[in-house]
Amino acid sequence: MMKQIVYAIAAIVIILLAVPSMLVLIYQAPAERPVQQVAEEKGTPMSPAVQKQIKHIDFSVRVFRVGTGKIDTVPLEEYVMGVVAGEMPAEFEIEALKAQAMAARTYITLRLAKKDFKDVPKDAHVTDTVKHQVYMDDKQKRERWGSAYTWKEARIRQAIEQTAGQVLTYQNEPINATFFSTSNGYTENSEDYWETRIPYLRSVKVPWDNISPNYEETVTMTVQQMEKKLKTKIAQPAAAGGNTWQKVLSRTAGQRVKEVKIGDKTFTGREVRTMLGLKSSHFAMSIENGKVKIRTLGYGHGVGMSQWGANGMAKEGKTAEEIVSYFYKGVQIESAEKWIK
Repeated sequence: MMKQIVYAIAAIVIILLAVPSMLVLIYQAPAERPVQQVAEEKGTPMSPAVQKQIKHIDFSVRVFRVGTGKIDTVPLEEYVMGVVAGEMPAEFEIEALKAQAMAARTYITLRLAKKDFKDVPKDAHVTDTVKHQVYMDDKQKRERWGSAYTWKEARIRQAIEQTAGQVLTYQNEPINATFFSTSNGYTENSEDYWETRIPYLRSVKVPWDNISPNYEETVTMTVQQMEKKLKTKIAQPAAAGGNTWQKVLSRTAGQRVKEVKIGDKTFTGREVRTMLGLKSSHFAMSIENGKVKIRTLGYGHGVGMSQWGANGMAKEGKTAEEIVSYFYKGVQIESAEKWIK
């Protein structure tokens, strides 16, 4: 009798051990889902002082939709969700997405605080393009993400919920929370790109961006095309492969071109970037076989937060608070409520 009881107990134990293993083999996560279970990911907790500031604010943003010519009225946090979806890959680390959410919320809060809407149609606060911030509504997200919509939407919503109402301030005012895709290894001092010194927009090292697909690019054009775009004449010896036709005169704190002489004219690096349609004002030029080759490093104006840099910091375990404090010097995290109301 005792033997039968022992055998019965042993059989039950074996079954209990086997069932979980069988369930693991039976259940497979969707192929498009990332390795981490994003909907359940907790992220790094905010400090108690910052945590107290998490608050949904009852306010709607009026977004001018350039594609339709209509104005959509969108709750504040839904607007921030649409901006984060449009401006940063959902695959990025949750702490990077949270940093992006704070930057995006700060941008619209500053516009609302200033009440300066001269650059948008009547009754609108902002457009949905890079002129301000790229914004995607739910339909656009579904079209872009396809079968990955569910986990990407959940992941971005998590970043918005964990930072709800939070903005970045300097001396008790919302900051100009500029951001861009990829650095050349450094961010830029504000005055080196916009000619206005802003104390929290200082150049910092960004060693994480060299894995970005936008880190390096080479553009090729004919000598004639460059002459036409820059409205200058390149010296003829350049066609033979010499490099005397251009010279970098100075560089910024962020190692980008500050001034360069091309042909008989002197340009700022920003002017060359704009006129030639380059990804960055960090560039090097050469002429090979009668064609101009321009190699650029980075993507964007370089001022403020590098998105790929933010993701690199998050991969190393940095929190959203630490990320924004690194790229925006001396800032605080506060509730947007007093400026929006």
